[in-house]
Amino acid sequence: MIVGFSERPYYGEDHNSFQRPGRGGLQFGLPRPSRVVKYLLIINVVVYVLQLITQRSGWMEYWFSCTSMVPYASIQVWRLISFQFLHSLDSPFHLLFNMIGLFFLGPILERTWGSRKFLLFYLLCGAVGGTLYFIASSIGYMSGVPLIGASGGVLGLLVACAILFPGITVILILFPVPIRTAAILFTIIYGINVLGRGHNAGGDLCHLGGMATGFVWVMGKPYFARLKEKWSRQSYHKRQENQQYLDYEVDRILDKVHQHGIHSLTRKEKQILQKATEQHK
Repeated sequence: MIVGFSERPYYGEDHNSFQRPGRGGLQFGLPRPSRVVKYLLIINVVVYVLQLITQRSGWMEYWFSCTSMVPYASIQVWRLISFQFLHSLDSPFHLLFNMIGLFFLGPILERTWGSRKFLLFYLLCGAVGGTLYFIASSIGYMSGVPLIGASGGVLGLLVACAILFPGITVILILFPVPIRTAAILFTIIYGINVLGRGHNAGGDLCHLGGMATGFVWVMGKPYFARLKEKWSRQSYHKRQENQQYLDYEVDRILDKVHQHGIHSLTRKEKQILQKATEQHK
């Protein structure tokens, strides 16, 4: 996972530097997280504390992890969101590294897309990863042990940033590398581990699901925009055709009333007249 970050131009002047002016010169500090990222960080930490408090019973992992081993888990759709806020109690680095990635990468996309779109993207990346794991474990490809962690969403952020902001540099262990190189390396490592069913292959499948979602979201945006425009045009033409048909029917029905009286109308014709009246109002 991401263990460090080094980048400047994409935060804007108020957020892009680790150096801040002070009375005695420059003061060093971290950039402020954006609004949704701040809340996500707080929620993850609070949930981790609750996990520590309740770890003896394990009820949080039982009810909120993504797993196929719990009865009726297939209809407990909240798990696809809730598992993203749980982390391993065996190692605090699981939470730490995910929060570092969220802290540095999240604000870039939130300030680019807006809070609502960013939150949808982040949770969707994790949910797709969780869905892939659930399917794989249900058919026996994976063990089905509970899946927890925010890595799917964070790696979705990594891929989105790699496409939109290739100038970003991330630090892997001790070595700074371009973010696109990091994304490719992660994809290869996770792919090999999933195919070989190695250690944490289920988690890596979730990682790949999050990364694939990030790729499709960003790269498919022009296609989705054209598709939406096409649907809008078709919907507009359909409404126009329906209106023309309604106008024709109203003219025909009124002519029938003129010639044969109101009592000559069928139930359907009366309904058409009523619909036209309501539309006119």
